[in-house]
Amino acid sequence: MKLWNKGESTDKKMDCFTVGNDRQYDLVLAPYDCQASIAHAKMLQSISILDETEVQQVTNTLNELQILIKQEKFIIEDTYEDIHSKLEHVLTKKHGTLGKKIHTGRSRNDQVLVAFQLYIKDQIDLQIGLIQKLFELLLDLAERHKKKLMPGYTHMQVAMPSSFGLWFSAYAESLIDDVILLVGAKKIADQNPLGSAAGYGTGFDIDRKFTTKELDFSEIRINPIAVQMGREKISKAVLDAIGSIGSTLSKFCFDLCLYLGQEHRFISLSGQMTTGSSIMPHKKNPDIFELIRGKCNVLKTSSHQLNLLCSNLPSGYHRDLQLSKGMVIEAFDELTTCLEMMIHSLNEIQVHDQIIEDSKYTHLFSVNTLENWVKDGMPFREAYNKMVSQIQNGIFKADKKLNHTHIGSIGNLSIELIRNKMEQCIE
Repeated sequence: MKLWNKGESTDKKMDCFTVGNDRQYDLVLAPYDCQASIAHAKMLQSISILDETEVQQVTNTLNELQILIKQEKFIIEDTYEDIHSKLEHVLTKKHGTLGKKIHTGRSRNDQVLVAFQLYIKDQIDLQIGLIQKLFELLLDLAERHKKKLMPGYTHMQVAMPSSFGLWFSAYAESLIDDVILLVGAKKIADQNPLGSAAGYGTGFDIDRKFTTKELDFSEIRINPIAVQMGREKISKAVLDAIGSIGSTLSKFCFDLCLYLGQEHRFISLSGQMTTGSSIMPHKKNPDIFELIRGKCNVLKTSSHQLNLLCSNLPSGYHRDLQLSKGMVIEAFDELTTCLEMMIHSLNEIQVHDQIIEDSKYTHLFSVNTLENWVKDGMPFREAYNKMVSQIQNGIFKADKKLNHTHIGSIGNLSIELIRNKMEQCIE
């Protein structure tokens, strides 16, 4: 069944090609299409196209379908092009003429978009919730290990003293930037597209304010052409935000893999969280972090794929945009898995201490020592040159006045400031 059927059969190969994976993705959007169809039916009652009894019948049937969808007992057979044609067929089969009225004043274009945007809003809330869990876990690790020193690196060379408190909380604060992008993407998606029809409005006197309130959108996207143009922008904003989270997680996973190695041994994982080798009995591989890193690096390409997909498209709807639906759904699914596994694995991290006692970190406190000379009155350039000389001549020793427990640490106040930043971001 096709909503656009004109009485002619279509070529089967063409049919299969144009539908693609839409039925699979539409099962994800199905509950949102039911939700939007109920709101649309109520709006049609408000303008006297449906009566109260008809709206109640539509609502009851769609609520029953939502239960089946939640129980994963709902399918979209090959005889249906998409979720929209399946739902209209179910309503028509059960309620006759009423089912034929439900499409009044809307097109598949705005029907797809409203379900897609409702899904995006829910998904963004889900991702923010997962990020908050990861954020709090990182701050908890920072608090627990804030006095354990570790070497900081620049150019992959030993640089200055750092600490596990500084390292864990750095990634926590970086997640705030990612949430800002997610919140921005949600703001773009939080504009009601329903009522724009195929991109040029409808001759029916529909009430877009009604469906905006009913579907809990913050505002209406006003111009119907802008609605269709917005589909690309919404997907782009979402994939940019997902890519940013991917950047944070992939960089963190690189650190974790590096620090788990025998050359560093800053941290360790239990045997349950590592894999082995089929030939090397001693191996404990951090596959979980390598896979998260790989998956997140792939996620970073999604936005670029969308840019290429939508290059040089004029205004109005084009079938190319069907492909963007899968990009967003798959990206959300992959990100959810990566965040869940990151939270799960970080709970098993064991942090080592006495790391800086290794002889390769002899010069780690050179900067802190020369800063003390400057504080005692020596000009900075003179202190710098003195330190160069001591290092070159192999006579450098860290200043005994240095309080190593506080160098590179992050205090309770700093952790609270980072936590406050996140709270303000998601308010």
